[in-house]
Amino acid sequence: MAYGTMALRHLLVVALLGGAGAFAPATTPAFGASSTTQLSESSTVVEAEVDERTGKPTGKSFLSEEVLERAAVGSKIEKIKLAKDGTSAFVDVYEYARKIREGEMTWEEVEAADLDTRLKWVGMLHRNKRTPGQFMMRLKVPNGIVNAEQMRFYADSVEKYGPEVGVVDITTRQNIQLRGVKIEDAPDIIDGLHALNQTTLQSALDNVRNMVGSPLAGIDDQEMVDTRELCNAINDLVSLDPETGTRGNPMWGNMPRKFNIAISGSRDDFAHTHINDIGLQPCPHAETGEMGFNLVLGGYMSIKRVAESVESDMWIPADRNSVVTLCEAILRIFRDESERKDRQKARLMWLVEKYGVEEFKKEVIKEIESYDRGVKVEDAQPAPTDAFERRDLLGVHDQPQKGKVRVGVLIPAGRLSPRECRELADLADEYSDGEIRLTVEQNAILPNVDKKRVDDLLKESVLGAGSRFQANPGMIEGNLVSCTGAQFCGLALIETKANAESIVKKLEEKVTVDRPIRIHWTGCPNSCGQVQCADIGIMGAPARKLDPETGKKKAIPGCNIFVGGRIGEDAHLALEPYKKGVPLAEEELLPELIEILKSEFGAVDKVAKKAKKAGKVRRVARKIKSAIKGKSD
Repeated sequence: MAYGTMALRHLLVVALLGGAGAFAPATTPAFGASSTTQLSESSTVVEAEVDERTGKPTGKSFLSEEVLERAAVGSKIEKIKLAKDGTSAFVDVYEYARKIREGEMTWEEVEAADLDTRLKWVGMLHRNKRTPGQFMMRLKVPNGIVNAEQMRFYADSVEKYGPEVGVVDITTRQNIQLRGVKIEDAPDIIDGLHALNQTTLQSALDNVRNMVGSPLAGIDDQEMVDTRELCNAINDLVSLDPETGTRGNPMWGNMPRKFNIAISGSRDDFAHTHINDIGLQPCPHAETGEMGFNLVLGGYMSIKRVAESVESDMWIPADRNSVVTLCEAILRIFRDESERKDRQKARLMWLVEKYGVEEFKKEVIKEIESYDRGVKVEDAQPAPTDAFERRDLLGVHDQPQKGKVRVGVLIPAGRLSPRECRELADLADEYSDGEIRLTVEQNAILPNVDKKRVDDLLKESVLGAGSRFQANPGMIEGNLVSCTGAQFCGLALIETKANAESIVKKLEEKVTVDRPIRIHWTGCPNSCGQVQCADIGIMGAPARKLDPETGKKKAIPGCNIFVGGRIGEDAHLALEPYKKGVPLAEEELLPELIEILKSEFGAVDKVAKKAKKAGKVRRVARKIKSAIKGKSD
């Protein structure tokens, strides 16, 4: 069955090429003659339902009868997915866009289930409470690597929506989100992204999210595994149709819930594996020395539960076949066995706990062996125990390549205006061969900069006084992370990004710390800003303050403050608030944060430090004066 016209337009540029992560032109062949899809041994073979508009099987075609029965009585989202498959939603986007452009309909007339649910399979999330009729469009950026041309395209795509709405965000998954997008403009953006080797397909809701890897892959003198090829390979697994070579893989198009995978390339764990469903932590085999990964499972954050990943007692070699096979096996088990009714329990951790870690390990090994790919899973290997300090990603650092350095650039709260996108692109073209690395801290790295040109780079006006970008920021402002907040998100209780950027600047002015302090902001308990990972986490929450006129307490914007989260080898989540119901107003929040910085992190007042230094200078001066006087006597 051939693809329809809409599908042809959408699938023009699709096939990903190996570790380079680039798309290539591809034809659009029929799905194939087979009318059935072979499921795993634990499932029943069902007849493949092919969507006539795409020529591809639907996502539900890969589900067993038992799973379909559970989905039929499952959550509202499950029923929406059964009624109309999400994997073909791109066809609807093109059709809706045409009709809106030609005046046949308005965005308000888009089917509700499409508008607020199914379009998420195209990476389009309707921001109905804050910007009705406009969408956040989420990309897939494996390992967080983009280039200058793509960055300029992001700017061009959102600029028309104005400075308040048309912005670009770097996310905590090394990803890009375009804000303000309208349905009628979406096809041009999708086509433009495909021409630039990127896609938005299967990037939201019940799909495998962006593949996180090491931002220093290939440029790190302490690298254990180069994560780039592996991230691209898993991205292909979940979003590239193996039958047609086109973007959008229906095999993983009907998952019970979202799924996060992260691959760390060094002991720093720049990928934050402990808060991912699958976390791959590099570790050599104790006997052979072969490099591989210890596997941790089930880390996630949500409004009902925050869970740190658990050790699985599994180790695999760090080769493409082993990594892809392991992920595929776990994804299959999760897809077919996880919860379909209660979405709060439809994350991998709940399934692991249902099995028990040891039994889940056995099930994964059994699944892998059924694929007969020669992949061997061994018990977890002992991780290194010698002292190791997590390194900084901002600033100038040598690379193993002779004469090259990497330069980390602060992007406050991950927010970029169209102008700033172009400025970052210009820097990349001039100094890093057009390449830009994104980090989970929402910053950027310019790799492969000629060492002899570093001074020129640091003198660029875009990194100078008055610019938001900095290559050598302070230890507080340089470690800011923030979710979207109430500006765009209907769930957020507070505005985060603007408040966060303002507060850290004032903290830098008032106190001095002797190590990086990570302050994360999140607008609600879903914790997209990952406050439990932070040294100090600020979560939007109710607060009350005495009204002097009425003598009663009234509700005001506020927050709960978390303290003591850690990342890296000794990662730890701070699960309970340090303090609750703190008013968000700067005159009340700022003193609270200063007190925490002093009591928990050894901060000192900048004025006091200056006075102390001045006093020391005066004392030295007096000693010198006395010594001179003594000699003259």
